[in-house]
Amino acid sequence: MKPYDSLAPIATERLVLRRLTLSDNDIDDLHAQQSNPELTTYMLYDPRDRATIIEKIQEWTGNEVLAATNDYLQLAIDLPDAVPPTAVESTAVTDANGSATATTTSASASPGAATEPPPERRTVMIGTLYFKLTNAEESTAEIGWALHPNFQGKGYAREAASALLDVAFGEMELHRVTALLDPRNGDSIRLCEALGMRREAHFVEDLWFRGAWEDTYSYAILAREWTLRSRR
Repeated sequence: MKPYDSLAPIATERLVLRRLTLSDNDIDDLHAQQSNPELTTYMLYDPRDRATIIEKIQEWTGNEVLAATNDYLQLAIDLPDAVPPTAVESTAVTDANGSATATTTSASASPGAATEPPPERRTVMIGTLYFKLTNAEESTAEIGWALHPNFQGKGYAREAASALLDVAFGEMELHRVTALLDPRNGDSIRLCEALGMRREAHFVEDLWFRGAWEDTYSYAILAREWTLRSRR
């Protein structure tokens, strides 16, 4: 494999993949994603508040190179000229029996407002891509993705993941890329299959997840398989 240290954005037909920053827009957009319970249903973390988002971006921006085992990048998926979603805020509500339950509301909700200004349109980070070298000597890596629900079902995740796999098997000359996911996550299963990845394993109750043992699917694709798909 060859190390990857490019800071240049990766442009696709509709999207741009780039490094995350601590800009207000990046913080707002990532908060909108990772505070959303629908997006985090099958993630290994609970909905995050804004302070946690800032901490995570600071952590991720410290990783700049893919060269050694366990090196990883978290990339932004940008869509030009879109309406940014708003963050979801969780509030604890106590019922008559004293039990606390969580409710969610839009951070920008304004009940009772007579009129609202037209929504702002700008370049929006609609999701993220995760890419980790699992074994640099054996040229293997893992890919993952997350997309805000407002932008799902439009082929954006496939377009972004395909561009990153082009880099993985082209510029980096990797041999094999895997994806690990929850078997209940139908959207990710369909995306793996659309990318030409095959299911290689079903690990039964291998992960303690939110109070219960859960299963994991493992998907993979080889460099030669990706090359054949690209030539079709």
